[in-house]
Amino acid sequence: MFDRQAMMGRSVVSRREWLSNASNGFGMLALSSLLADQARSDSGSTQGDGHPAKARNVILCFMDGGPSHVDTFDPKPMLKKHQGKAIGQSAVSTKAQATPDRVWLGSPWEFRQRGDSGLWVSDLLPNIAEVADELCVVRSLVGRQPLHGQQSLLLHTGRVTGSAPSIGSWVSYGLSSERDNLPNYVLLNNDWIPNGGWENFGSAFLPASHSATMLRAKGKVLDNITPSDLPQLQKRKLDLLRAQDTDFAAKTEGRAIESAIANYETAFRLQRLIPDLADVSVESEATRRMYGVDSTNDYKRHYSLQCLRARRLVEAGVRFVEITCPLTHANNSPWDQHKDLKKYHEENAMITDQGVAALIRDLKQRGLLDSTVVVWAGEMGRTPHTPKITDDVGRDHHVNGYSVFLAGGGFKGGMTYGTTDEFGNSVVENPSSIHDVHATILHQLGIDHRRLTFRFGGRDVSLTDVHGEVLYELVS
Repeated sequence: MFDRQAMMGRSVVSRREWLSNASNGFGMLALSSLLADQARSDSGSTQGDGHPAKARNVILCFMDGGPSHVDTFDPKPMLKKHQGKAIGQSAVSTKAQATPDRVWLGSPWEFRQRGDSGLWVSDLLPNIAEVADELCVVRSLVGRQPLHGQQSLLLHTGRVTGSAPSIGSWVSYGLSSERDNLPNYVLLNNDWIPNGGWENFGSAFLPASHSATMLRAKGKVLDNITPSDLPQLQKRKLDLLRAQDTDFAAKTEGRAIESAIANYETAFRLQRLIPDLADVSVESEATRRMYGVDSTNDYKRHYSLQCLRARRLVEAGVRFVEITCPLTHANNSPWDQHKDLKKYHEENAMITDQGVAALIRDLKQRGLLDSTVVVWAGEMGRTPHTPKITDDVGRDHHVNGYSVFLAGGGFKGGMTYGTTDEFGNSVVENPSSIHDVHATILHQLGIDHRRLTFRFGGRDVSLTDVHGEVLYELVS
């Protein structure tokens, strides 16, 4: 295993020398190629333990706000049996909104065993239930704080304080690009930036070229995607910018300028490629129908559109794609149902369920699921109890035990890992952290999470920091 930072530091020709000899961006292009080749070498198909990479791409379907684990993938019959009874002091936890006088709340949806595996999935997600044999459900995640912003940042960056690169940025940095003319990390946004803000998707101290490129569901997919100048004039302007930036970078440390030049060049290439990739009209009617891109519901149509775009982006070589949920009502987050649990969880499921299931099916039928990790995750779960039983009853924040699923990319399908207690209130078997999930995803990409580091603040920083263990039980 090569050490990325050490190898770059032993380069015979320094960055400043490269930049000093550059002309009109040519040297910068050569340097970009050199660094890309170095990244591929350092983050190749094996990482220390000899485990071959099983996946090349990741798609994160972020269920912002916290879908209820006890209403999706973690059935708890005891909740219905004891509905309305006080939970008592023994069930109170600092990792949830909880007091002894709260009462248990059963699920309004029925759970059934699905597929050949018999995986339990509730009727809330009928389409995802049909691909149950592809799902690896982790039922034993434990978070840090029952707060949206902190948990969202934890899911994305491994930190609750922000100012750290997102997992998408780490994947982009670690694996480099399959296609030089595409961004390596794309955010398919649905008009709502989740709690935690843009830091969920930023590169922080990693080069800015590893930050997410955001594509919208509605309207113009990307700002300034249509050139305002004729191609010849635009090229002359870009050549001038390259020359000026290269000269300036040669007199400085150059890292920020490097990223800026790389971003200019990527943006220039995107003007041709992104409109084509974003246009799903070229897809067959059957494919469009499978995803639901012609739905009469605007929210569902746009979410399904982004799911189909995710497949197209991965197919084109983008390493990491994230899809966010739309905010359909006045609330803190889409899945944050403190009240009206049944009404709004069903609305969110109606919007997202078909698109996510279609994405998994489509990847599989195209031979892409084996090499693509699909992650379905909120930043937390929801309490199995509520203040009192009412017509608009809801669930509150809960990080003492919740569920996510992974599919494809060498993850075992039709299985569950970890167990919560009989009420779904706390983990009793195989407690896991988001760092463990991060470590396992990186492992499937052929990356040792302990060795993918970047020198910052006087130390080698990683996505998982001092935490995280690969969950080998989940992967083949």
